Formats: sequence, structure tokens, C-alpha cells
Amino acid sequence: MLDTRPLLLTTDFPAMQREVPQTLQVNLGYLCNLSCTHCHVNAGPKRRELMDREQVDLVLEVLQQRQLKTLDLTGGAPEMNPHFRYLVERARELGVTVIDRCNLTILQEPGYEDLAAFLASQGVDIVASLPCYSAQNVAEQRGKGIFETSITALKNLNELGYGQGKGLQLNLVYNPNGTFLPPPQAALEQEYKTHLQQEFGLQFDQLFTITNMPIKRYGAMLLAKGEYEAYMQLLKDNFSADNLRTVMCRQLLSVDWQGYLYDCDFNQMLELAINSGNKASSSQSSLIGSDRARPHLRDLLTRDFSAQPIVVGEHCYACTAGQGSSCGGSLHEE
Repeated sequence: MLDTRPLLLTTDFPAMQREVPQTLQVNLGYLCNLSCTHCHVNAGPKRRELMDREQVDLVLEVLQQRQLKTLDLTGGAPEMNPHFRYLVERARELGVTVIDRCNLTILQEPGYEDLAAFLASQGVDIVASLPCYSAQNVAEQRGKGIFETSITALKNLNELGYGQGKGLQLNLVYNPNGTFLPPPQAALEQEYKTHLQQEFGLQFDQLFTITNMPIKRYGAMLLAKGEYEAYMQLLKDNFSADNLRTVMCRQLLSVDWQGYLYDCDFNQMLELAINSGNKASSSQSSLIGSDRARPHLRDLLTRDFSAQPIVVGEHCYACTAGQGSSCGGSLHEE
């Protein structure tokens, strides 16, 4: 597969520094029941990387000791990890807010029929991928029949109380299906809500617009179509320094399925390990990211990673273009 990684390592992106971490974002593995074109993880049904019980217990120990507020679970399909429910239950017992980044279709897979009810019983916040309210656009990104399955899953979640403004959070995620930036989030959210309510009687809380990251499967597609340079120029032309104050990596630590630490899920996919304390310029920090000993979850039990330089690369322009992009949607409204 074509790889954009070598093109992203040297950058003039501004230097940034981490604040006090509030969120632990844990990738439970790359196994997924889907293979989406925009997937920056390159996840799919044939992947076998899954976090084991030892690392899961270490996640719980870190949450408790560091008193982190939020556990953000991602994948692949995080629910396919055999320790998913154990981790959710223990984290909720600690009083931690748990976010499940769900592709919706997993809720309809054989063996997962009771998953939605489990998530509701635990009060888990769901961030669900629905890249468009149009069946055709979803089929282009995720495959034929995925839209219809997703709608069925959303109806089930609504029946369980999700998206009703009563505590069970259901937020949807939009990704562009082409080489362009997301439209303004607030306006698109209203379009989603109107269309899904009128056509299917569905409700949800918020829409998160996320810019496609030029790495892994999406990056390979850009290179194959000869669109990589134009897309990167689009991101750079729309760079907004205002977004630097609120990018997610400032208050988040990312953990891979083996327990290694990164500044964000995107750096994780590029194997750019978190800065362990070396001072470096933005252009240097990316280059040293994969060469030094990789800090691990266990290091969080004895070390404070606050106020450390964040490892950056050309891909960081995706998070700072236009209205900004994060796992929580746009950083400001245009």
C-alpha cells in the first residue's frame, strides 16, 4: 500500500506544548467489521491486533492514579476487543466518563445484539460514525447496505434513551467524502437533525465534523489518485493559528493496543511516539518520534507528561485547517 508517512515527517508546523492531560484515548485494537475508505487506522476484519487483559488493567490503574476524567475508546471497532465490557464496567465504577467510538453497524452484528443495552446500562457516551445522511454517500465511503444498518442501530439507540436529552449522549460524526474541508458544523448539524427526524424519526445530540487525515488508507488513496499534494495545499492554505489553542493533543494522551503512548491517535498510526522529555523544534520533533525508546502506559504511574513538546508533522495541518478538527468535532464555528 502507498504510504504518506515519509512525506509527513519534516514540517514547518508550529511547535506546541502539552497541558495537563484530562483524557486517555485508548485504541483497543485494529480489528473491525468494516473497511472504510477514510479510515486513518487501516482497520478491517482481517486485523488481529488487540489489547490484552494486562494492558487493560494497566489502563484502569492509570485512570485511578492520575484521576483522569475521560476514557475515550477507539479502534477498529473497540467493542470487538474481548475485554471491552470489563474495561467499561471498571472505568465507570471509578467515576470516569467513558466514550465509545462506535461504527453503529457493530450493534447489529451476530453476537453483539445486547451491546447497545449494555452501553445504555453503563451510561456510556456514544460517538457514532455516520459520514452523511445520504445513503449513496455512506455507501461510497463504507460499503453497500451500511447506511441502512446504521439507521436501524440508531433507532435502537433512540429506543434505549440515547439522543433524547436525558443523559445518554449520542453524537454523530461527519467525514467529507472527497478532498475538501467539512462545512460549518452548526449548519450541517441542523441539516442532519432535520433530515434524520423527517425521514426516519431519529434524534441525536451533536454532530462532530472531522477533517480527513492524509495517512494510512485515506493517504494511500490520495497518492494513488495523484491528489496528495493538492489536498495538503488545501489544508495549509486554510491553516488557522487560532486552532492551536484548542487542538485535542494539548489535553489528551493516546494509547495503542500494546500500551505505548502518543500525542494523538494520528501520531499513533504514524508510529510517532510521545516526546519523553527531549526539547525539540517542530521540524525536529517528528523526526525523532519513532527513533527513541517509546514511553509506555506504565510510565504514567511514575512520570508526569505535562508541559512536554508535542510531536508534530505535516498531517497536523488537518486539525488546524478552517474551523479546526478534533475527536470532538470543530474547534470553533466559522
